[in-house]
Amino acid sequence: MAPPPTSTTEHREAKRVAVLGATGSVGAGAVEVIAASGRLEAIALSAHQRFDRLIEQAKLLKPRWVIATDAKAAKKKSWRKLPTGTELLTGPEALEQTVRHEDVDTVLAAIVGTAGLESTWAAVDAGKTVALANKEALVAAGPLIQQLARQRGATLLPVDSEHSAIFQALKSGSPDEVERLVLTASGGPFRTWDPEALRQVTVDEALAHPTWDMGPKITIDSATLMNKALEIVEARWLFDLPAERLGVMIHPQSVVHSMVEFVDGSVIAQLSPPDMRLPIQYALEYPHRRDALAERLDWTQRMVLEFEPPDFDRFPALELGFRTAREGGTAGVVVNAANEAAVSQFLDGELHFTEIVPACASVLESHHFSPSPTLDELHQLDQWARREVENWVCA
Repeated sequence: MAPPPTSTTEHREAKRVAVLGATGSVGAGAVEVIAASGRLEAIALSAHQRFDRLIEQAKLLKPRWVIATDAKAAKKKSWRKLPTGTELLTGPEALEQTVRHEDVDTVLAAIVGTAGLESTWAAVDAGKTVALANKEALVAAGPLIQQLARQRGATLLPVDSEHSAIFQALKSGSPDEVERLVLTASGGPFRTWDPEALRQVTVDEALAHPTWDMGPKITIDSATLMNKALEIVEARWLFDLPAERLGVMIHPQSVVHSMVEFVDGSVIAQLSPPDMRLPIQYALEYPHRRDALAERLDWTQRMVLEFEPPDFDRFPALELGFRTAREGGTAGVVVNAANEAAVSQFLDGELHFTEIVPACASVLESHHFSPSPTLDELHQLDQWARREVENWVCA
């Protein structure tokens, strides 16, 4: 993971951060963290289409660049309200050029889905510190990204609350003392629903998450628990542990964000209210801890923390996640792409809620598995899996 600090003297120069996906939920949290820090500088902000919000963020942070990845939509937009000194760049290629720039210190990779893979890859290839909120990059290409990070001297820091919790808890012991990692999951809005009720789930019901405020794709993943399946795969590559040493517990309060069990039976957990600004700040400020915007636990109040094992029958996505982590190779890119396509079909009313995971499993089963794919092969399989989901829906 990340190397320890090489000096006890704190570097005074501002850390320059490129926020990719600035208008999404994680990106917006990063903008708040940077604005409040006094030690972080937003050198670049990107968005695909939410340009009004991007301009407001630029007025607040005054970055050197804003990047509109949808070049056609950007041509139709007036950019005259951008602050003086901020340059507009357009197209996805601008992301890769920006993250490679010598003035960029840290890249916050917060573009949802495999759309963020290329820019994440470019940042790692440039040897940057990458605060990774895009779990799909490691799900699809984990071994390749880790190999590239070692070759280029890049640092990967987790931003997902679960992986940030594990990263923090791992500091309590050495790698050979770790028994298992336990990811927690809120269980989403349907953790107590019976199978018949699940078959009637509407889009609005699936978008009503009980504890987290996220974009539609991630919220649907949280309802199916596919987000936890993808996090299992991400943890497998991020922390270099086999699937057999990963676990999941349902924790409705979302206060314990994950746990590390050591060989002596000790379990170290990280607790905080469900506020993404805390893991965002931890990654951007690493290796230092600072006063945070995030809400704190109130230790003067009574608190109940519940844990229960997951229901694999109600949420088959979890077994699919463990299978994908065990198989490695091309399994991750296929499951991830199939899920993105299936969620889109569900949001468009073309697929039932309970058909999302079976569609992904079917596509995984039918693909030609390769244990050591190239990046080009992963791109081809990504597109193939999306087409297969469309065929599955039509069938």
